[in-house]
Amino acid sequence: MYPGLLIYIVILPALAAVLLLFEKNDRVCRALALIVTGVELGVGSVLFYFFVTRHAGTGGWFLVVDFPWVDRFGMRFSLGMDGISLLLVNLSALLFMLSVAVSWRSIKTRVPLFHAMLLVLETGVMGVFLSTDLFLFYLSWEVMLIPMFFLIGVWGHGRRIYSAVKFLIFTVTGSLFMLISIIGLYVIHGSQTGDYTFAMSRLTGTQISFPVSVLLFSGFMLGFAVKVPIFPLHTWLPDAHTDAPTAGSVILAGLLLKTGTYGILRFAFPLFPQAASAFMPVLFTVGIIGIFYASWIAFAQTDMKRLVAYSSVSHLAYVVIGIAAWNEVSLAGSVLQMVNHGITTAALFIMIGMLDERAHTRDIASFGGLWGKAPAFSAFFLLFILSSLGLPGLNNFTGEFLILVGLFRSHPLMAAAAFAGLVAGLIYLLRLAQDVLFGPQGPSVQEPGMTDLSARELAVLVPLAILVVLIGVHPAIVLNQIQGPVRDLMGIAVRSAGL
Repeated sequence: MYPGLLIYIVILPALAAVLLLFEKNDRVCRALALIVTGVELGVGSVLFYFFVTRHAGTGGWFLVVDFPWVDRFGMRFSLGMDGISLLLVNLSALLFMLSVAVSWRSIKTRVPLFHAMLLVLETGVMGVFLSTDLFLFYLSWEVMLIPMFFLIGVWGHGRRIYSAVKFLIFTVTGSLFMLISIIGLYVIHGSQTGDYTFAMSRLTGTQISFPVSVLLFSGFMLGFAVKVPIFPLHTWLPDAHTDAPTAGSVILAGLLLKTGTYGILRFAFPLFPQAASAFMPVLFTVGIIGIFYASWIAFAQTDMKRLVAYSSVSHLAYVVIGIAAWNEVSLAGSVLQMVNHGITTAALFIMIGMLDERAHTRDIASFGGLWGKAPAFSAFFLLFILSSLGLPGLNNFTGEFLILVGLFRSHPLMAAAAFAGLVAGLIYLLRLAQDVLFGPQGPSVQEPGMTDLSARELAVLVPLAILVVLIGVHPAIVLNQIQGPVRDLMGIAVRSAGL
C-alpha cells in the first residue's frame, strides 16, 4: 500500500478549496466539493479494506509518512495511520461528504466560500487524526478553528456572531495552553538529550519531574477539555450548535469534539502517564457531574438542537471516563463510542436541519404527530434516538457497555454512578421522541410544506442508518481494528511511566 495516500488525504481538500475560491458557478462548486469529499471517502475505504484483510488485530502504524520539514527546529512532516486513526479518518470523510449533500439547497449565499471553508476544515481534521509530530498536530488543530468560525459566523443564524466569537475565544485560549506545554516538552527533551524534536515517538518517555509533568499535562488537558468539551468548559457548545448551519453542527458534533478525546487518548496520557494517573479522580468527578448536569439541562430544552448539543456533553463524558480508567476494555469502548457518537449525533443534527428547512423552527412544541404526516422521516428519527439512548442491538449500546465494564473492574462505584447517568439520558431522549413523533399534530406538522423524505435526503440518511445497525449487531467490525492500537497505547504509557 502506497504511504503517500496519507499526504493526499490531508492535502487534497485544501488544494480543492483554493480552486473553489476562483469558481463563480454555484453548481460547479457544490459538485466539486462533493467529488473531493467522495474521493476522500473512497481512499479511506480502500485503506480500511487493506487494513481489515492484512493488518486487523495488529498494532503499530501500518502506513507512515515522515520527511524533514523545518529541520533546523526539529519539525517534520510526519503522518501515521493505525486502526484508531483509520476509523476516525473514514468517519471524517463520510461526514464531510454528507455535509456537502445536506447543504445542497440550504446554502444559497457565498456558495464557493462556504465549500472552501468546509474543505479547509477537512484538511485540519484529517491532519489532527494522522499527525505524529506535535508541531504538525498543533498546526492542524489551529487550522480547524478559522473555517468553523466562519461557518458559524457567516452562514449561521440567530446570534451567530456571538456564538462564533465565543467558540473562537474558548478554543484559542485552550490551544494556547497546549502550545505552551508543547514548547515546554520540546525544550526539556532537547536540553536532556540534545535532540530538539517534536516527534511523538521520541518525546514519549522524556524524564520529567512530577510537578513539571503535572503542569505540562494540565496545559494539554485544557486544550483538549475545551474541545471535548468537559464540564464546566462546555458553555460554548450549545450556542455554537444552535446558531451553526446544519453542516457546521454535523462536523462540530461528529468530528471536532472527537479531536479533543483523541488528543487525550493519543497524546496527553501517553506523554504524561504519572500526571494522568494523579488526575484520574478529577476526570472521574467532572465526568460524572457532566453526565448528570447535561442530562438535567437537556430535559429543560425546547430547541431540538440545544437538546442534542447537551446530550453530546453527556455522551462524551462517558468517553473521557473510559479513557481515564485506562484499561483495554474501557479504552476499546471509548474509541468505539467516539465513532458511534459521531454517527448518531450527526444523523440527529441532519434530521433536525431537515425539519428546520421545512418548518423554519426547531421548537419541540411545534411538532407532534409527525409519524402520521411523514412516516419515513419519523422512522429514521426514532432509530437514531433509540441509538443515542443505547438500545441493545444498536451501535451506542456496545460502546457504553464496554466503558462501564472496564470502569467496573477498577472503580465499581464510579461505574454505578455512570450507569445511573444512562437512565437520566433515557428521560430526555424518550421525551424528544414522544413530543415530536406522537400525540396530536403540532402547527408545524399541519403545514403543507411538511413533506416526507426526498430521494436526496434518503441517500444521506441510509448510510448512517446502516452503520447504526451494523455496528450494533456486529461491533467486531470496529473492535477488531482497534485491538492492537489499544494494546500499544497501554504499553506506551507503562514504558513512559518507567513501570
